[in-house]
Amino acid sequence: MSTDPYLSVKALTKYIKKKFDADPHLRDVYVKGELSNVKIHTSGHIYFTLKDNAARLPAVMFAANARSVKFKPESGMTVLIRGDVTVYEASGQYQLYAQSMQSDGIGDYYLAFEQLKEKLAKEGLFNAAHKKRFPRFPKKIAVITAQTGAAVRDIIITLNRRYPLAKVVLYPTLVQGTGAAPSIVKSIQTANQGDYDVMIVGRGGGSIEDLWAFNEESVARAIFESRIPVISAIGHETDTTIADFVSDLRAATPTAAAELAVPSKTELLDRVLSYQSGMYRTIANVISKDKAALNRLTSSFPLAYPDRLYRPFIERIERATESLQRETVQQLNRSKERHSNLNNQLQSRVPLKRIKQSEMDIDNLSRRLNQGMDRSLRNNSQQLGSAMRTLDALSPLKIMDRGYSIPYKNGEVVKSISQVAKGDQIAISMTDGTVNATVEDTIPTSKGDS
Repeated sequence: MSTDPYLSVKALTKYIKKKFDADPHLRDVYVKGELSNVKIHTSGHIYFTLKDNAARLPAVMFAANARSVKFKPESGMTVLIRGDVTVYEASGQYQLYAQSMQSDGIGDYYLAFEQLKEKLAKEGLFNAAHKKRFPRFPKKIAVITAQTGAAVRDIIITLNRRYPLAKVVLYPTLVQGTGAAPSIVKSIQTANQGDYDVMIVGRGGGSIEDLWAFNEESVARAIFESRIPVISAIGHETDTTIADFVSDLRAATPTAAAELAVPSKTELLDRVLSYQSGMYRTIANVISKDKAALNRLTSSFPLAYPDRLYRPFIERIERATESLQRETVQQLNRSKERHSNLNNQLQSRVPLKRIKQSEMDIDNLSRRLNQGMDRSLRNNSQQLGSAMRTLDALSPLKIMDRGYSIPYKNGEVVKSISQVAKGDQIAISMTDGTVNATVEDTIPTSKGDS
């Protein structure tokens, strides 16, 4: 057994903590005080001090509990907190662990509403410059609301009654309770992928808790980012939500939203009839004025005596015709005279003498040419005859006529006895035929025989 009377700080702190934890009054306490030194950690935990005029109490609210707080805790707020008290060993301090927090004096929802309203207003989400224009005659309308209930019934009945030309598409949406805000956001984003002209976001009446999804920041931003003009129709006329501020148009009720979205076919028909009546009156007035103008014209002097209107022009035409004929005759005469003069000049300059002289020269040259050709032909004929006689005198046939012959051996002329030998067969060509002979002997010619 230890005899050391001193305790460690940790042991003493643990002892004190056990005392706190064992006290049933500290396990569930209700404390009212003013928030001070509020710090919201990125993890979602909220650290703060709860104080009054006489004391200060450190406190913390973990993220799991902080998510249920509708408003944003800020220093200076008086709040009602339920939680438990125990010792935080690391610092040796006792502190309050808050499980729930409510504002004192004003409701949590109202406080959260005002805080989000102020935040979005500062960002400009409610500015009129961001409000989109609505088409006068929408073709397709998207309705974001619950599939059942009075709101959807009132909207569809009113749209069909007032403007049946518009196509209405319902996006069934959860509009109350847990998951309502994500459902509304998803429906708005899905509808924006279609070719709608108008979007109605609404639901029927209810308490502020029932309508709270339309005060969520995610819903407000989805409406603001919508490409399609949005009409909010949430609750009754006295109910106002953040969605109403950020929408392009707010309607007091779902029925009013449908009336704002489309024109009334009855009003349109009345307007068409009014236009038709006005058009008839305008046409009648125009016809009446035109008739009066026509009467004035038909009774005017030019139309009453039209021959007097064009009489001067007839005289001018006749005079102009006479002048034209006279001028034409004069022009024709001048042309004839000029033609006659030119013809005389041409006749005086005809080159007949030169033509006759040229013809004589041509005849003389032709005659000389023929004479030269005749002489040339005679000379050439004489030269040809002389050449033929010379050629004939040199012909081997003429020589053979004088008793000469030509021996051949194997088709070749034998010019020497050296080309033949005894017994060779030779052919001797004469003027009147050929003699085939056999060589008996060859006798060379002596020099005295030549």
